[in-house]
Amino acid sequence: MSTSATITAAIGLDEAAAFIWAEGELLDRLAYKEWLPLWAGGHYVIPIDRDASDPVDALNIAYDDATMREARVKRLLSGFSMSSAPPARTVRSASRFVVEESAPGALTVRCAQILVEYKYGRTRTLAADVTYRLVRTDAGLRMAGKSILLLNSDEDLFGIGYLL
Repeated sequence: MSTSATITAAIGLDEAAAFIWAEGELLDRLAYKEWLPLWAGGHYVIPIDRDASDPVDALNIAYDDATMREARVKRLLSGFSMSSAPPARTVRSASRFVVEESAPGALTVRCAQILVEYKYGRTRTLAADVTYRLVRTDAGLRMAGKSILLLNSDEDLFGIGYLL
């Protein structure tokens, strides 16, 4: 977790999109250790209930704080996680960026994400609305929250062995 101070300079949509694309590149390369420092607190959330107003009071696929993110990354990289051995190959694309909220040094942006996974000779496509809470720190942009609302979150999901 970054201990960098928040800086109040505005975050532009172009800068936020570039950050989100760079994060996707890290995740596609399974560079999870490099992904962890992109956080400045907050939670990594994958809700099940599309209409839940608060993920704290709902069932989630993931609801990770910094400690749980680190544990998840360790498990994914260990080779001992059944869902991630062998690791899937992924390619993700983010588009349709919409500013939800803007404040000095902070931006909440929602985007569409298409993730294509290849594993065991089959290709699977996942689609999601992803909401990022970004903050500017002296180390650059960081995530203060990320919520992934899968298009089919309330259906059976099989073996997601990677970070979305």
